[in-house]
Amino acid sequence: MAQLGGTPVLIMREGTERQRGRDAMSNNIAAAIVIAEAVRTSLGPRGMDKMLVDQFGDVVITNDGATILKEIDVQHPAAKMMVEVAKTQDSEVGDGTTTSVILAGELLKRAKKLLEQKIHPTVITEGFRKAADKAVEILNSISIKSGIDDEEGLKNSAMTCMSSKIVSESKAKLAQMCMNAIKAVAEKDGNGNWVVDIEKVQIQKKAGDSIDDTSLIKGIILDKEVVSPGMPKIINDAKILLLQSAIELEKTEFDSKLQITSPEQIQEFLDEEEKMIRNMVEKIVNSGANVVICQKGIDDLAQHFLSRAGIMAIRRVKKSDIEKLAKATGGMIYTNLDDVTAEKLGFAGLVEERKIMNDSWIFIEECKDPKSVVILIRGGTDLIIDEVDRAIHDALCVIRDVVEDQKLVGGGGAPEIEVAIQLRKYASTLGGREQLAVEIFADSLDIIPKTLAENAGLDQIDTLMKLRAAHQQGNKFAGTDLDTGDVVLDMAKIGVVEPTVVKVQAIKSSTEATSMILRIDDVIASQRSAGPPGGGMPPGMGGMGGGMPPGMGGMPPGMGGMPPGMGGMDY
Repeated sequence: MAQLGGTPVLIMREGTERQRGRDAMSNNIAAAIVIAEAVRTSLGPRGMDKMLVDQFGDVVITNDGATILKEIDVQHPAAKMMVEVAKTQDSEVGDGTTTSVILAGELLKRAKKLLEQKIHPTVITEGFRKAADKAVEILNSISIKSGIDDEEGLKNSAMTCMSSKIVSESKAKLAQMCMNAIKAVAEKDGNGNWVVDIEKVQIQKKAGDSIDDTSLIKGIILDKEVVSPGMPKIINDAKILLLQSAIELEKTEFDSKLQITSPEQIQEFLDEEEKMIRNMVEKIVNSGANVVICQKGIDDLAQHFLSRAGIMAIRRVKKSDIEKLAKATGGMIYTNLDDVTAEKLGFAGLVEERKIMNDSWIFIEECKDPKSVVILIRGGTDLIIDEVDRAIHDALCVIRDVVEDQKLVGGGGAPEIEVAIQLRKYASTLGGREQLAVEIFADSLDIIPKTLAENAGLDQIDTLMKLRAAHQQGNKFAGTDLDTGDVVLDMAKIGVVEPTVVKVQAIKSSTEATSMILRIDDVIASQRSAGPPGGGMPPGMGGMGGGMPPGMGGMPPGMGGMPPGMGGMDY
């Protein structure tokens, strides 16, 4: 609302709420800090899980930061930005979601103190930007070299990632499995750099057995069964034909009629159909294929001929699965049976139909050089399986990060302490108020080792002082062993390492989100539309007298609706 010569002028819709200046900043910061505090207790190997129940009663139990924030229904716009931080971290590097949100919350909490000292938000954000750039530089300088040939580094980074998950007891086996999966699908690009497409690692989940029974299949699992009971259920040394077209007679695209004048002509027509299908099957047999995987249908008569030839057939397989099979078996996807050659068939050491719980699945295993693999997750309940799935996804992403970025840093709070110490030295070289912003950025990094210690039941201050002392003596990878509470001078030696790119992304995303929230000094929230009167109908069409002429505004006395609970508008 504005004033023009004493007359109020309405600028915005009635009911619009507006917060300005300090109030807007304080509310935004408070909302973001609440989100950070919500996930803080789930950080580290001693972190706790959250149980999330949605409006339909579905339950999710997890300590994955991105999943927690995705499942809770956040309304405040600043809090939503914190959720976006976790989503970005998850999509970019797959791990460190909790770290990035906690760091963003701590940056805002400390920035609030500078705001109270009348330091302008732009000065603070500029200081944060310089601190973040310097922090990334420091992280890269203290990193150790790794890569696809460093199996120990790959496995240790995955084990560190899974230490805080429900799968921590089985982390060694699962880490080895994830490493083998990534190494199988890794490829070199045009510049000779390793690239990994996580989508080539298919995840299949089935309740039953235990987490230890999770297995890596060097091939593909199809959620299908053999089309005919007369076909073999196991094929060794399988030669696989991948077919996009149907093994059945095509119908014409236009209406057509056949005029038949005698029973002999009917028989001739049926014989010709049989002959055409027999020719199709003969082409498959002559190619040497003993397994047919078809994207479309297979005629009943064709199933009969394939069964007699001892060929296993699976139909109506998804296009995406056919493409994965081509990568796994090395076969070509055909659209025409006339083009099939023995050289372009896929190969697998074993194709078998197995009963998993109450379902039949096709396992295609022992492929020579599979560029697509499957991890079959087992567990006691669906809730456990879902959490194992999230843990394995994080581990796969972490190994991919190391393969592509080829850098590792220590865990246990080591990189945060080292970066904080060097940032304080860097701050002393700056002039002006930005120096204060860089210093509180360094102080904010301490929240990670402090939270790790707090969640492990250790004294935060003692742990922090010991770590700082160890780093001041030149031990750049000194961190806390959360099982014993002791300071370890080189976390890499006990196998606690993390990809550098995870730490870099956490700093970048948290800094950007913090800067955006700090620069907001005006929040204008429009009132949600309640819809037109009359239950959503235009005025005059309300159905119950809303807008009708006088004398027609409803029912006669005594008939003014149904009893409570029976009316169309009484829910």
